[in-house]
Amino acid sequence: MIPGFPDPHLARIRPVRVRTPQGCEECLSLGTAWVHLRLCLTCGHVGCCDSSPMRHARAHANELHPIVRSLEPGEDWRWCYPHETFV
Repeated sequence: MIPGFPDPHLARIRPVRVRTPQGCEECLSLGTAWVHLRLCLTCGHVGCCDSSPMRHARAHANELHPIVRSLEPGEDWRWCYPHETFV
């Protein structure tokens, strides 16, 4: 990312519906635990954070959509995985 310029991945943000509000989509399917949840701002996928054993939010970002926001109560930050920065 070039300092002073907006993150180019921000253009991929769309209005989304939370696909699995009860938890991480893959962890629910696999029966595994998560620590915190992240919401994909392109498709509504819910994945687990990097502190979780399976790191599904990062895997989703690396394969498909780079920008997430925290799905934790009281948190409203967004993160760009490719640039490893808040946006």
